[in-house]
Amino acid sequence: MKTIEYYMSLPYKMEIVPDIEEGGFIASYPELPGCITCAETMEQIIEYAVDAKREWLAAELQEGRKIPEPENEKYSGQFKLRIPKSLHKLLAEHSKREGISMNQYCMYLLSRNDALFGCGVANLLMEEKKYKEI
Repeated sequence: MKTIEYYMSLPYKMEIVPDIEEGGFIASYPELPGCITCAETMEQIIEYAVDAKREWLAAELQEGRKIPEPENEKYSGQFKLRIPKSLHKLLAEHSKREGISMNQYCMYLLSRNDALFGCGVANLLMEEKKYKEI
């Protein structure tokens, strides 16, 4: 039988998002349905999330339920994308103007967009700073 230590050692994905309504942060583990917690600061949310995962796993083991294990998705770092010829032309022109390959230019655009609009750790830290200033 697998132990709580076994499951705690697995690389479950933790998602942390700002709690817009209440302030602070919410953490969950998508692979562990219902395993969720909240805290006021980024430092607290990580500690609370680990505790919530331990308690969730203990309850599931006690009830004899099957505990899902993290998926090991492999990514090649490549994907094919069909785009309109006009967009292809613009991307080729812009990358040439910048003196880089179109592949590098597209990677730059995707990274920039993710940094501006994604929900990475940097964005969460900025959100935490905003809450502290209020």
